[in-house]
Amino acid sequence: MKTYEFIEASFKDGIALIELNRPAQYNALNRRMVGEIVDAAESFDRNEEVRVIVLTGKGRAFSAGADIDEMAEDDPVRMELLNQFADWDRLSYIKKPIIGAVKGFVFGGGFELALNCDLLIAASGTEFSFPEVNLGVMPGAGGTQRLTKIVGRTKALEWLWSGARIPAETAIQHGLINRIVSPELLMEETLRTAQHIARQAPLSIRLIKDAVNKAVDYSLYEGMQYERKNFYLLFASEDQKEGMTAFMEKRKPDFKGR
Repeated sequence: MKTYEFIEASFKDGIALIELNRPAQYNALNRRMVGEIVDAAESFDRNEEVRVIVLTGKGRAFSAGADIDEMAEDDPVRMELLNQFADWDRLSYIKKPIIGAVKGFVFGGGFELALNCDLLIAASGTEFSFPEVNLGVMPGAGGTQRLTKIVGRTKALEWLWSGARIPAETAIQHGLINRIVSPELLMEETLRTAQHIARQAPLSIRLIKDAVNKAVDYSLYEGMQYERKNFYLLFASEDQKEGMTAFMEKRKPDFKGR
């Protein structure tokens, strides 16, 4: 595996693990760290042995947000020349499932990173927040857009304008996370979920994610047409033949991702 400065990346038995590794800074995200996260995610997305990607943070927090020291003296021209959010945009093109295991602080850029996950499992005591308004700025890596699509306009405005800390118990009520577990069971439950998905037909998982993502932006009619295209496409796969044959033969299918 490639060695990184600010993250650790590994995989075993079809499950890839990306761990944010700046625990002393509560995994604050600098530009190089974001680039490393995306590089690892894209590498796992290309690796046929990987079925699911798990994203988590070392130490007490998932991520306390962007590295403010790195950004404090920036100006619009510098940010434009740096193409500040190009790496963030690449996360949207990861086709394999991404499961986030979050704990402690999920703030600012860390919250935006979590919103790029397909499923989120949170340890009890986890808090979510967009505190950018307290710094005279706003989210810029998709926070206003992704949050609004999940919780709705008025709740998004309330949270974004106030910069309030949202406990996991509130987050789950608004559909931000899938479930809450005790901190000591966070990785165990996340890996159990990842392993269950990894046993499913990879092409089905991939095209389901693709269709659900389109549902966020398409009209119902457009989404239905897109869904049917993906449905038909799966009948060209070996896994469809294997899945239906296994069902009729009353045995477990052996999916190959082809």
